[in-house]
Amino acid sequence: MDEMTIEFIIRIFVAALLGGAIGLEREYRAKEAGFRTHFLVALGSALFMIVSAYGFEGAMSTPEHRWDVSRVAAQVVSGIGFIGAGTIIFQKNENAVRGLTTAAGLWVTAAIGLACGGGMHILAASATFLVLVGLEAFNFILHKLDKHRKG
Repeated sequence: MDEMTIEFIIRIFVAALLGGAIGLEREYRAKEAGFRTHFLVALGSALFMIVSAYGFEGAMSTPEHRWDVSRVAAQVVSGIGFIGAGTIIFQKNENAVRGLTTAAGLWVTAAIGLACGGGMHILAASATFLVLVGLEAFNFILHKLDKHRKG
């Protein structure tokens, strides 16, 4: 195995771990998309980014061809929108929308995977940390407000 292949493997492993961390939080909260979904979204996004950036080097090495690596990344964003939309549900009897946080979590998990695929591990880890802080802080605030309202 050459150095570049090892680097790619590290990138997808880091993506899977970071996505899995977000998924564990969602799983703990018993939300629609948990560990496996977030793990797969981050892993897939990283893999798409790697293939987009490096997978066509041999085929596209002539001066007549220009390869834009952002094209595949843009399609990941579109694809994750489709998956996220499937998690959003409007419940008429409660007049409430459910699943928006889950959809947003999948969206940011895909972005984290793309960052890992691009080799931006520190940026991806920082974003993961912020996602987890945001999700936990939100739950903490809701819990305090609920106690205050009932008390």
